[in-house]
Amino acid sequence: MPHQLEPENWVDRYADYLYNYTIVKVSDPVVAQDLISETFLAGLKSKDNFKGEASERTWLIAILKRKIIDHYRKRNSKKGKAEVRIHYNDNESEGDWLEERVEDLSDRTAEDEMENKELGLAILQCLDSINETQAAIFKKKTIEGMDTEAICNEFNITASNLWVIIYRARKSLAECLNKNWF
Repeated sequence: MPHQLEPENWVDRYADYLYNYTIVKVSDPVVAQDLISETFLAGLKSKDNFKGEASERTWLIAILKRKIIDHYRKRNSKKGKAEVRIHYNDNESEGDWLEERVEDLSDRTAEDEMENKELGLAILQCLDSINETQAAIFKKKTIEGMDTEAICNEFNITASNLWVIIYRARKSLAECLNKNWF
């Protein structure tokens, strides 16, 4: 029997799940909420194309993944532009100065490449030094992009517990990197 769409229930059924999925990918609550809204809107616009072969949630996640990819494409279309905030104090006034700069990829050196490799190795070493369960869950969710529900089932934990574990793993990794690499 094909799955049916019930758009009137999407927010109640899937908003939290989609948010948890998105926040890991974009790390910005406002952007995550915008992407979820765009997902629901796109789902409504294309509901006639729903064939019922996948569940509603799977179909919405597929739409959301495309929205996340589009978000990063737009963000990266500035070709390496980055915002730099500089705090200044000239005795008469103080504040923040926002400057845009463009990374010159031809300016990369062998030293930069070596530094990137060293950072990668440092991250792997730090992963080996933190709690084994935290490291395993962190790898599955953030590196492999595994589905929250699948991880929760594998480790017999709740979604809330998963996010606490990931938070603790990130904190432990940051402490390890600050001590051993930076």
